Amino acid sequence: MAMVVGIAKLSLRLHGNQSLKGKRKVIKSICERLRQRFNLAVAETDAQDLWQAAEVGIVAVGNEGRYIESKLDKAINFVEDTQLAEIVAVQRELIHF
Repeated sequence: MAMVVGIAKLSLRLHGNQSLKGKRKVIKSICERLRQRFNLAVAETDAQDLWQAAEVGIVAVGNEGRYIESKLDKAINFVEDTQLAEIVAVQRELIHF
């Protein structure tokens, strides 16, 4: 049995955000929606002290690479569709065990 771990790192820009409190509200909303809708592990991983930038890590585990790729694609598209933040960069990796 194979195990596949899919990792995505999203660099986000939050236009018009004026405080860390406002940023945390947006990032918390994005993370919670991804967890609930796609059953993913999600966390803010960097840029915690910047008002208008954030980095979010997303992890999915399964037994088929195509399924994990599709799940990450849908999660990234969902973040774009929410229009809560602009995705400025995406890094992805699949690890096969």
